[in-house]
Amino acid sequence: MDVVVDANVVIAALISPTGHTADLFFSPLLGVFAPELLLEEVEEHKKELLKKTGLTERDFNFLVAFLAQRINFFPVTEFLSFLPKAKQFSPDPDDIAYLALALKLCCPLWSNDKQLKSQAVVKVISTSELVQFMS
Repeated sequence: MDVVVDANVVIAALISPTGHTADLFFSPLLGVFAPELLLEEVEEHKKELLKKTGLTERDFNFLVAFLAQRINFFPVTEFLSFLPKAKQFSPDPDDIAYLALALKLCCPLWSNDKQLKSQAVVKVISTSELVQFMS
């Protein structure tokens, strides 16, 4: 199954690297895709995440790089034509690129953002739903 992953899911995997979210990342049954800007979003939350996790900056950077190896990243130029439709339906401007990429790839968006479920253009699947689906 292919999914576009939202930054909140990657952040959850960083906070709990031994939990279900991190396990799902490395499932051979899952293809994981994201806009390149995902790494920028993670970097924006770095200070907060370092405090929450207690990781050193070096360990944090290693963990981000480790997760990033599993994600197939797309530059915005690859899904530019889907941005207008995504913008029309996105409940949050920060989610437009994720919706646009999901539209391009015709796959669900893996996100724990309840607000995203309010739109009807892309199927949004939470971590717990994905765990059930993959079992």
